[in-house]
Amino acid sequence: MKDFIIVGAGLAGISFAETAFLNNRSFTVISDNSQNSSYVAAGLYNPIVLKRFSLPQDAAIHLDYMLPFYERIQHRLNIKIDYSLPVYRKFASVEEQNNWFQAADKPALEPFLFPEILHKDFSGLPAPFGFGKVLHTGYVDTVVLLRSYKEYLKSLDCFEEEKFNYSELIIEHDYVSYKGVQARHIIFAEGFGIHSNPYFKYLPLDGTKGELLVIKAPKLDLDVAVNASIFILPVGKDIYKVGATYEWYDKTPTPTQAGKMELIEKLNELITCDYEILDHLAGIRPTVKDRKPLIGTHPEYKRVHLLNGLGTRGVMLGPSMANELYYSIISGEPVRREVGLQRFKLS
Repeated sequence: MKDFIIVGAGLAGISFAETAFLNNRSFTVISDNSQNSSYVAAGLYNPIVLKRFSLPQDAAIHLDYMLPFYERIQHRLNIKIDYSLPVYRKFASVEEQNNWFQAADKPALEPFLFPEILHKDFSGLPAPFGFGKVLHTGYVDTVVLLRSYKEYLKSLDCFEEEKFNYSELIIEHDYVSYKGVQARHIIFAEGFGIHSNPYFKYLPLDGTKGELLVIKAPKLDLDVAVNASIFILPVGKDIYKVGATYEWYDKTPTPTQAGKMELIEKLNELITCDYEILDHLAGIRPTVKDRKPLIGTHPEYKRVHLLNGLGTRGVMLGPSMANELYYSIISGEPVRREVGLQRFKLS
């Protein structure tokens, strides 16, 4: 008898698997990698929503929990995935500068916003109004994380690479069974794949398509991530990730010409040097209209649980949301209403 069956091996599924591992619980992860948003994600972590100069609820707590979480994985798997990197907000006007000063004076934001305007000359990226520097930021290499962790799970003989067949799940009073594997609980962490899940497809997870480019720009000398109308993230060897688009109607994970042209247009407005496009990626982010995760236990099946809706902040939210769900399951206490399933009625 396992403690958990975990369906999905993106940021949500891996976060729960690691949480179970840290608590000496047994588990099997099942995934066919059909949901690719975690692989496509830039992996940026930034506690501030720069568009609105706001601090999402518990962002500081998520950040404090996240950093040692990934550090333990780095140490145990002997990989490098967490890169501390400043985020510079490029200002387009004096008004944006003034908005920055006002935000930096707020007690909640003060620890994360450098209070001075930085005038730094980056080759290929003019910024006549300067930059604002966000503190405690960086990125996680999600591709290295997910691929390495999957191989690690295979070495522990607790990973099954297959498409989950919901019709073969048997739910009993005190355990679940799937293809002969019995477990006390099952965790669904399928991202946008929730729409095929008969237990949770009633939930309003809309999904938002995002596209990004991978470019090579030898004359763009950036050692920070830049946030403007798009972000530019340096990942080494003159390679940069550029994104991202937000598309609410197209739910296919296929890169589009329209998305590519949107990114090229915004990039050309931002930088003045030549570049080569190396790759064009797309994925469906698991987003909810109220911008909150979806975690908790099914209202009718007490052995069936969900970890989803991490949206654009999966790198930051995954570890702490997995931890909250884990302790809800162990204690029998529901998760907080603001992130819990109880805020939506079963229909």
